Parts: sequence; structure tokens; C-alpha cells
Amino acid sequence: MNTLTDRYLAATLRSVPAQRRDEIASELRASIEDMIEGRTDGGQDATTAEREVLTELGNPDVLAARYADRRLQLIGPTYYLVWLRLLKLLLSFIPALVGTIVTIVEAAEGKGFGAIGPGLVVALQVAVQIAFWLTLTFAIIERSQTPVNLPDWTVDQLPDAPVHRGIPLADTIASVVMLVATIAYLPIQHFQSWVRGTDGENIAILDPALWSFWLPALIVVLVASVIFEIVKYRIGRWTWPLFGTKVLLNLAFSVPLVWLALSDRLLNPALGERLSWLADADNRNLLGAAIAVGTAVVVVWDLIDTAIKTRRQTA
Repeated sequence: MNTLTDRYLAATLRSVPAQRRDEIASELRASIEDMIEGRTDGGQDATTAEREVLTELGNPDVLAARYADRRLQLIGPTYYLVWLRLLKLLLSFIPALVGTIVTIVEAAEGKGFGAIGPGLVVALQVAVQIAFWLTLTFAIIERSQTPVNLPDWTVDQLPDAPVHRGIPLADTIASVVMLVATIAYLPIQHFQSWVRGTDGENIAILDPALWSFWLPALIVVLVASVIFEIVKYRIGRWTWPLFGTKVLLNLAFSVPLVWLALSDRLLNPALGERLSWLADADNRNLLGAAIAVGTAVVVVWDLIDTAIKTRRQTA
């Protein structure tokens, strides 16, 4: 016999424990026959009744899971929240930490900005590995039904109600990243720039003579700006004292930069030996003026925008 009922029973029994197959087979067959009989007594064709009964019972694999008391899921509700919380925690810092270490090592070996690529690839690989192995671990715990004594939830675990902040975290992170990148670039360009001499030696973009005072001074201003961004975020909103501090920091960085650009002291004179258009004094003056004007426009726009925000948040 190879009826639909026989095929349904075979499909169901293959996924249940062997010691219970005879019991389940007898029980399930009796149930199917009773359901078919109830439909045929009402005048329905036996073949049609059998098909409709099996359709109503549904997927045999799902039915087998019910008989075996087996969950058809990877991570069940018991450990889902623990898995999600731990996954978020691990992904929040481990991939970035490993990627940063790899980038620093690659950069130390002289790869310059080319070190960013391997760092990103390694960070992505670490994130995938964390997600895979953590999920696999919790799936095994869930399926083996290993008892894990999880602490009961209490009201003490409720997070604080969100407070509206005038200083978004995303803006602070973006500002700090940009400042740190600028700080890092100043020494990097001295040893690894995109301009090479005829003998392959590195030609710094900025005048090496600036390391005697101006570049260290600008780095100090940038570091102070990083600290300012963190303090500003901790306060949570713009205030007029914060605005005044920002004005001083912006001027402390932009005024020397504009002066150096206009006086043709910013760029490395050796660039003219490799980039012929920079050998012409008029071209250098034009580039210096462009740098000065660009810097002034950015600073003025930033201060106007900050003044508007400060006025709104202190009103």
C-alpha cells in the first residue's frame, strides 16, 4: 500500500524518536481514519476526504516536531534576549578594536592609507565570526535544553527615560573622528604622502620647517578641540560659554592656517620640484589664497550655525 495516508505517516515518523514510532503511528493512523470517516459519513468522496484531512493536519515535519516536543527554531524565546544583548555588546567594540590594531600594524609597515582596507576586511571577518559562533552556541544550548539559571527580570533593570539632548551623539562622534584623523594626518604626511621625488623619496605636503613650532601648536589646538567636543556632549546642550570657547578654538586653528597660506609658508617648497605648476610664484599665491578663503568660509559658516543653535537652546 502506498496511499496518501501511508506516505503522510512515513514522512511524519522519520523525524520522531524511534522508541515512540509504533505508538505514534497507531495513534496518528487512528486519528486520520476517524477524521476521514466523519467526512465520508457526510457524503464526501473517500479520496477527497483523505486529501482534505491530510491538508488540514499540515506539514508532517511540523507535526513530528510536536510529537517529539522539538522546537522548530534556531534561537528560542528562552535565550533570545540574552543572545541579542550579548551579540550587540561583542559587536560594539571587538571588530572595531581588532580592525584598528590591524590598521596600525599595516600603517607601521609603510602602507599608509592602504592600511585602512585590510583593517576593514579583518573587522568584518571578526564580526561574522562572532555572530556565527555565538548563534551556534545558543542554538546548541536551546536544542539540548541545557538548564541555564538566568536571573529574573526586575524593575531595577529598567533603563532611564530618554532625555532630549541638544548635542546628538552622532554629531559628536563625527566631529571627534574628523579631528583625530586630522591630527593623525599631520605626522603621517611627513613620512608617507602621495607625492614622490624622482628617486622615490617621500615629499611632505606641508613645509617640514613648520615642525619647529606651528604644526605642534596646531596639534595642541586640535587635541583641545577633541576634549571640547567630549565636554560639550557631556553638558548636553549649547551654552554661550561653550560658544565662546568654540570661537577661540576655531580662531586659534584658522588664523595661523590662513596666515601661513597667504605668506607662502604652508606648503613644502620641494613640491615645486615635482609639481611644475607649483614652481610658479603666482600659482602658489593663488593656491594659498584659495586655502585661506576656504578656511575662512568654513569657520564663519560653522560659527553662524553654532550661534543659531546656542540661541535656540538658551532661549
